[in-house]
Amino acid sequence: MPYGERRTWAYLATALVIPVGYLLVLLVGPGGLSASADGAFQAPLLAAVGAGIVANMFFVRPPRKGRDRRDERDAEIDRRGERVGFIVLGAAMVVPFALVMAEAAYFWAAHAMYLAYVASAVVSSAVKLVLYRRGL
Repeated sequence: MPYGERRTWAYLATALVIPVGYLLVLLVGPGGLSASADGAFQAPLLAAVGAGIVANMFFVRPPRKGRDRRDERDAEIDRRGERVGFIVLGAAMVVPFALVMAEAAYFWAAHAMYLAYVASAVVSSAVKLVLYRRGL
């Protein structure tokens, strides 16, 4: 399995596991979802974002010297996957923008932004994995 594909699997895993964990913290935490909607969601949301960054930094072992080299195919797969992910992110960010313009609660706008990021990460990873498996 190429290094880029291993990295993509790890990114997809963290893009799915960490938001699910965050959702469980919101639902099971003190006061449940109603307390979170009142403003107790900021610290867990920031922790989820930080955990996602740290997990993606350390989840995959570093490339082996001389064995895990990127070639043109890896670069093209990465480029195409990221392009699709940015399109999804751009389209999905319309929702939080509309929520802010409608002066909705911060809870909904922040979670719409987080969901847009998660959707972008999942779609980008899925596109890359399909391209790795089926080819360009």
